[in-house]
Formats: sequence, structure tokens, C-alpha cells
Amino acid sequence: MVRIRVVHDEELLRSALVQLLRSDDTLEVVSAMSPSADATPHDVLPTDVCVVDGECLRGPGEAHAATFRARCGDQLVVLTTPKRPGVLRRAFDAGALGLVDKNAPAQQLITAVHTVAKGERFLDAALSVALLEGAVMPLTARELSVLSLAAQGAPMAEIAARLHLSRGTIRNYMATAIRKVGARNRVDAIRIVQNAGWT
Repeated sequence: MVRIRVVHDEELLRSALVQLLRSDDTLEVVSAMSPSADATPHDVLPTDVCVVDGECLRGPGEAHAATFRARCGDQLVVLTTPKRPGVLRRAFDAGALGLVDKNAPAQQLITAVHTVAKGERFLDAALSVALLEGAVMPLTARELSVLSLAAQGAPMAEIAARLHLSRGTIRNYMATAIRKVGARNRVDAIRIVQNAGWT
């Protein structure tokens, strides 16, 4: 038997994924919400493969990826879409061996689980181009920080204070970010970055 852990924030979708995977008699499936910051490693049942919704991979950087691996294990299968290259990049950074398109047939997920359980990589063909796009994030960390704070409704003065920069520098970062993502204005830049899954 291959032991599977399904991680998804939404109860209905998590239950549906569990039922789908249980249709294969060789899989033993349990489910959980996305790992919380206060969970400890002994709270996590041992599993062979962890199936994770890509939206659960929140938080940038290697530290977050390492924390996620500590709670879910190394053999990750991540569900996402080609429209979210930022989520794909986070999945790759989290060490995912399997990447499956959410629009794929059910059998694709089962195949991915068995492939990853053997320690092999599974990449849904529909996600290949998006993964390459995700590898070339156009914004620097600072530009992304400025846009993220703007997305929260912070005015220029507050962004400048929080990042310990001058207002002019913040305006320059904002203008550069808008140009790099091909946006018309700040609101359009925020929409583009959020839709790509970079924030």
C-alpha cells in the first residue's frame, strides 16, 4: 500500500480528492488542512506521498519550503494550473517531485502519485511552459515587496516607512515594477502579479 496525505484548505475539495484517490485500492489516504505554523513534526503521520493544493504553498523563500517539507515529507505532488507560474515556482522550490494540472483527468493524479511514490519525477505536460515562465520572475524581491504592500492598501508614505526607504525610491520601484510586468498602472500591476501567483 502507498500511504497518501492530501493537504487542502477547503474541506469539500479535500474530501473530493480523498475519494478520488481511494478509488485506487493500492492507496491508503488520509487528509489534513494546510500545515499550520504551530504544528510539530510528531503531529504528522508518516506518508509515502503528500498531495498538496498549490495555493497551500504560501510564503516565499527557502525557509518556508524547508518547513513545508518537514511537515509533509519530501515526496510532494502539487496541484496547480498553468495560469499561476508563481505557484509552480513555489512548488518547485518546495521540492515537489510531481506537478499536476488541476484540469487534468483524474487518472493523471493517480499516475503522478504512483510515479512520485517510486521517487521519480512527474511533470504534467500542460504545466511545462508555465514552469519555465515561473523560473523567470520579472520583479526583484524589493519591487515585489512594494507591490505587495500596495496591494494591502498601504499608501506610498507607509510603504516607504515600512521598507525604510524614501518616497522617491518607492515611486521608482513602483514605476519599474509596472513597466516590467507590462501594466497600465499600479492597480493593473497588482492584478497581474496576483493572478500569476507571485504574491
